[in-house]
Amino acid sequence: MAISKGDRIPDGKLKVMGEKGPEDISTDEIFKGRKVVLFAVPGAFTPGCSQAHMPGFVAHADKILNAGVDRIACLAVNDAFVMDAWQKDQNAEHIMVLADGNAEFVKKLGLELDASAMGMGMRSKRFALIADDGVVEWIDVDESGGVDRSSAEAVLRHL
Repeated sequence: MAISKGDRIPDGKLKVMGEKGPEDISTDEIFKGRKVVLFAVPGAFTPGCSQAHMPGFVAHADKILNAGVDRIACLAVNDAFVMDAWQKDQNAEHIMVLADGNAEFVKKLGLELDASAMGMGMRSKRFALIADDGVVEWIDVDESGGVDRSSAEAVLRHL
């Protein structure tokens, strides 16, 4: 069952790029005591993610942060090296990029996507959520392949 409004973000570990390489970060470190916008993409450097989803959050980062959000984070089932390169490629320095290399966290969220038919293995569904101190206030998932329900504009409408 997928995470929904009112649910607490599950405990988990993700990866971020540190000064000496990939480092663990807990969901507690990401969400505790903060209002966080988390959006997820099926894959860094893929067309929809790179041309539509991430660019919207880059363009609207200031508006989102000025609406009382402490952190914007992007999650993908990629490794920390790929996420770091994608963050730089997308000029997304105001967005924390989170690597869920084995899809363990998205499985805990109930938002995994089996993209094996496309040769991509297990990935994340495209979604966005707003969480306050680790509790989901709003979440929406793009099930049809678009970037409408989880866009930066959709997030802004719910802040």
